[in-house]
Amino acid sequence: MIPQKRLILSSPLLEIMTSRLCQELIENHQDFSNSVVMGLQPRGIYFAERIIAELRERTGKDIPLGYLDATFYRDDFRRRESPLLPNKTNVPFLIEGKRVILIDDVLSTGRMVRAALDAMTAFGRPKTVELMVLIDRRYNREIPIDPDYVGMQVSTVESQRVQVEWKEQGFEADRIWMVD
Repeated sequence: MIPQKRLILSSPLLEIMTSRLCQELIENHQDFSNSVVMGLQPRGIYFAERIIAELRERTGKDIPLGYLDATFYRDDFRRRESPLLPNKTNVPFLIEGKRVILIDDVLSTGRMVRAALDAMTAFGRPKTVELMVLIDRRYNREIPIDPDYVGMQVSTVESQRVQVEWKEQGFEADRIWMVD
């Protein structure tokens, strides 16, 4: 059976959503003097880069951006038949006492975010951690994690997945699909 894909978001709505999320961050972080952004590998980094670019344009502030890979902190790391391949972690700053904005593209079970919280401890103890996601898959949570900033909530069943295609990955356009 061929998987069915349904388009749920593309440009220009994606740009409007990104702009709205940046406005929320500006309202909550104001001058960003004690804030850092961490994009969750692999696809959360593309969303984080877009958020940072717009924040820098709007505020004129150079907000630190890091890339966090939580592969080795996942609770299913040793339970898979094929090994997980890690991505690069690049966090060129300490997060001790900082307000961390963790950004990912899709929030589903919450397990990847839990792993990211564990992985962050290698870089210090943050003052606070906020979670921003482009898509929140509402009915798939296995761990009680809720995002602070949400682009869009979608109702999914376990057999469905959300596929995000970024131009930075080589796709012709930014698109978000629901795949059955």
